Amino acid sequence: MNDLQFKRHRRLRANERIRSMVRETFVRKEDLIYPIFVIEGSKIKNEVPSMPGVYQLSLDLLDEEVQSVVDLGIPSIILFGVPAEKDDVGSGAYHDHGIVQKAIRQVKEKFPDLIVIADTCLCEFTEHGHCGVVENGQILNDPSLKLLVETALSQAKAGADIIAPSNMMDGFVAAIRKGLDEAGFEHIPIMSYSVKYASAFYGPFRDAAGSAPQFGDRKTYQMDPANRLEAFREAQSDLEEGADFLMVKPALAYLDIIRELKERYTLPLVAYNVSGEYSMVKAAAQNGWIDEKKIVLELLTGMKRAGADLIITYFAKDVAKWLDEEK
Repeated sequence: MNDLQFKRHRRLRANERIRSMVRETFVRKEDLIYPIFVIEGSKIKNEVPSMPGVYQLSLDLLDEEVQSVVDLGIPSIILFGVPAEKDDVGSGAYHDHGIVQKAIRQVKEKFPDLIVIADTCLCEFTEHGHCGVVENGQILNDPSLKLLVETALSQAKAGADIIAPSNMMDGFVAAIRKGLDEAGFEHIPIMSYSVKYASAFYGPFRDAAGSAPQFGDRKTYQMDPANRLEAFREAQSDLEEGADFLMVKPALAYLDIIRELKERYTLPLVAYNVSGEYSMVKAAAQNGWIDEKKIVLELLTGMKRAGADLIITYFAKDVAKWLDEEK
């Protein structure tokens, strides 16, 4: 054995102090964005059956939830709305007194330093469940842009700090940027769902937001999971149209896309740790098959290592608590 030549990599793994000294990737509270579902009505706290620990909350219960987020040191939330009524054009999405607009005003009044991100889409507000205007069974691109601009403007007027359009219509960033700028909101950033795949991982979210399409699917506007190069075309378009953040959704099956976007672009990059990813972990943990804390921290670390600067995750509150325990 004396003549063997090899590297002793284990020297830097000998104990936790050394491992901490050379650790390359960290998950921080500042990286986390917590999604909240707000619903019309009062005294409503509906747990989403497919997402244990995630609730639809009425506005009278919203302050308590947001206070818990602030107390944990999570710097930002993203709001999704569950309206009482829907129509063909999703008018509740852009009404000044829509559920998301009311929630934004309420949160910003009581928690002015919290960053409030508004999901900008129509699917939760349309009877058909699609993210745009429908005519003869087709989702129309350009007529949808007008309604998306109206939605973004109403959210900005309500006090949203960041507009996050998730609809995947062509030109949505350009249209929203132009609309915001012309209305005096040139200071409001756009966090674009730039690379959003037509994924099976969204199922539980559609339970939470009541946004399942009533016919067909979203494959004519969301991306084919098999495509890699298309992601760069989408991201490049959003960059040129004025996006301030790029996003990849979902995260786990698309870590390669996150890595390649990070290497190509300098904009802050967001990973959406989506509902299906959350629910799978929760189900396995409830059955005692995995250690939830270790699995979640490993998954989020993987997203950060791939290149994500920020992570939207339903685990945010749990992660914040776990990070405090490790101090």
